[in-house]
Amino acid sequence: MTDPDEPDAPDEPDAPDEPDAQDGPGGPHDEHDPHDAADILTDAGLLSPVRAGTPVEAAVCDRAWLQAMLDAEAALARAQAGLGTLPKTAADTITRLARAELLDLRALAVESRETANPVVGLVRALTGVVAAEDRAAAEYVHRGSTSQDVLDTGAMLVAAEALRIIRADLTRTARALAVLAARHRDTVLPGRTLALQAVPTTFGLKAAGWRRLVLDSEQRLGQVAEHGLPVSLGGAAGTLAGYLEYARIDGAAAGGANGAAPDPGDYLDRLLTAFAAETGLARPVLPWHALRTPIADLAGALAFTAGALGKIAIDVQSLTRTEVGEVAEPTAAGRGSSSAMPHKRNPVLATLIRSAALQVPVIAAGLTQCLLAEDERSGGAWHAEWQLLREALRLTGGAAHTAVELAEGLEVKPERMRTNLELTGSQIVSERIVAVLAPRLGKAAAKQLLTEASGEADRDGRPLEQVLAELPALDGMFGRVELSRLCDPTTYTGAAGPLVDRALREP
Repeated sequence: MTDPDEPDAPDEPDAPDEPDAQDGPGGPHDEHDPHDAADILTDAGLLSPVRAGTPVEAAVCDRAWLQAMLDAEAALARAQAGLGTLPKTAADTITRLARAELLDLRALAVESRETANPVVGLVRALTGVVAAEDRAAAEYVHRGSTSQDVLDTGAMLVAAEALRIIRADLTRTARALAVLAARHRDTVLPGRTLALQAVPTTFGLKAAGWRRLVLDSEQRLGQVAEHGLPVSLGGAAGTLAGYLEYARIDGAAAGGANGAAPDPGDYLDRLLTAFAAETGLARPVLPWHALRTPIADLAGALAFTAGALGKIAIDVQSLTRTEVGEVAEPTAAGRGSSSAMPHKRNPVLATLIRSAALQVPVIAAGLTQCLLAEDERSGGAWHAEWQLLREALRLTGGAAHTAVELAEGLEVKPERMRTNLELTGSQIVSERIVAVLAPRLGKAAAKQLLTEASGEADRDGRPLEQVLAELPALDGMFGRVELSRLCDPTTYTGAAGPLVDRALREP
């Protein structure tokens, strides 16, 4: 019986298997079906437009994952060669031939149904490619390794590239939001709580808050990228026994001391250091086959990032409403058009970002649940991570890429903000007037008076300032100029300006 984690090297290179053609109804050769098999099997992003065509999409596609696993195989061979337990010529040959374009991606995917992971077929195919050129070098493919070491290390390589792309987009977005915050430091608009106007704020403070979320996201992803993406090196059950045994055998063959086994601790340290150096990934303290901290940490950072970008998106959607109209998305030919209503220009960038923000936290919960990995390798939890991780990376990456365009091109409309400030006829500053009246009337009485005055203003359709000026209880308490100043919402923004200044001083 073949161990699905440890495929034997074939005697001769195998030609890639082709998937069986489907000649029946609906198959690629059906005369009624205009599409070929490649079209049917391609995930082109039709149902996920937020990531379609973005840089992160290519970074996490099937071919990228395949290449990352091949890169892990090549890096392992180079690391072992550097320790003298594998011929350098073999490592060089493996590295040169570990190329995704030399393998049949679809055949590997179909073959993985027989072993529950793609590494078994990958190793067999790579061994065949190497053997076609150098039969001796083929013996050293996947030397002492196991499927999970290769796939997990490949996953970390894919994540590292995706995070590089995402972090660059977050940096651009933060830079654009800093410009908006500085430009609109004192641009007043209604602050809203529970969907209703509350007290005035500034658009600069809103943009500074968005920027803070983006910076927090970049920081979290940076911590994961710089310290939390480790190589996987554990062997069949996390003991590295296979690596050590082959090191003993290969070391003896190379002239070692009578085939004596290397010191486990010393060899472990040297192999981990070499493998980490070859991949650019971190060194784990322990093998993490069933200790899924790296995946859970990555999932958490991606969920936060998507949620942070989603906050910006939902604010933009709210401010873009016809009845509000305080901002507008950047325009582009055909963007935002409706299939039925020619007059509409929908906020599609914010919609795309929000769609990702609603999905990634749910996906992250699934990845975190995979911490429940039984024994030394899970039969299902590990396998469940792969597609979830890819989807979390590409959705977050798509949202981050979209956020750049949104932030850099957002149109702000100060005149409409001022118009909206006047909708309540100065009721938006009732908090301020209560505070001014409290020392004279008492806080409870002042609040009751403003509640009644606001109700009267609503019923009569008059400005609050006019109603207050006619109240006998306030007779002689304010001059008309002072009352007008107190009722001016543009003069009641608290510490919004200094808060923007403080936020922009932070890197």
